[in-house]
Amino acid sequence: MGLFEMREKALASRKPLYDMFSEIPPRYDLINTIITLNMDRSWRQKAARECLTGKPKRILDLCCGTGDLAMSITRLAEHPAEVCGLDFSQSMLEIAAEKSGAKGLKGITFTRADASLLPFANASFDCIGISFAFRNLTYKSPSVKDYLTEILRVLEPGGRLVIAESSQPKSVLIRSVYHFYMRQWVFRIGWLISGNRQAYRYLAESCSRYYSPDELTELLLKLGFTQVRYTPFFFGVAGIFVATR
Repeated sequence: MGLFEMREKALASRKPLYDMFSEIPPRYDLINTIITLNMDRSWRQKAARECLTGKPKRILDLCCGTGDLAMSITRLAEHPAEVCGLDFSQSMLEIAAEKSGAKGLKGITFTRADASLLPFANASFDCIGISFAFRNLTYKSPSVKDYLTEILRVLEPGGRLVIAESSQPKSVLIRSVYHFYMRQWVFRIGWLISGNRQAYRYLAESCSRYYSPDELTELLLKLGFTQVRYTPFFFGVAGIFVATR
């Protein structure tokens, strides 16, 4: 089996998620803005600044979706840096390329591939960022080890993985309100605007049931990272994890 066939097989193995994320792109950005009360933009900006710490020369926006993290990194970079966005959804990548072109941003390339079979050489990147998609690789995923192995493979020694992701607040009260908000408001608004019930049911449930900061830190350390730092946002409903290879 050739490399192309292997990549297509990897994409096909994730068909349920692929179908969901291929159907919702036209209003994907709008829905994200509404359901996060526009906070996702500032969170992504913080993730972009974290990705640029240490002036990395090559940065991968993994599971880039419509490319917002890659574009934020490019706009904020004060040094020469190559930025690559990768996603398995062709429709997402088309929107990403259109957006970056309209903004006149240069130095970004977009690639279609699956995270379990990255089309890059060993130690290709100084930094890998992933914005609110790490959950899709790790929530109830039998392939989580494959994904983390690939991330570690293409990340150079001492390189960093920057994860902006939903999390679990420590406060029982805030956690209960957050889960209610996700399952009632986010699910219904996402479904209403996108017309895709399955995608936003998945979003609400995966966010509500996702790892706590301690659990995700333990997972990252167990699968090969040497240290992990966590910074919470908005009472802990989301945050940034920085894991060092």
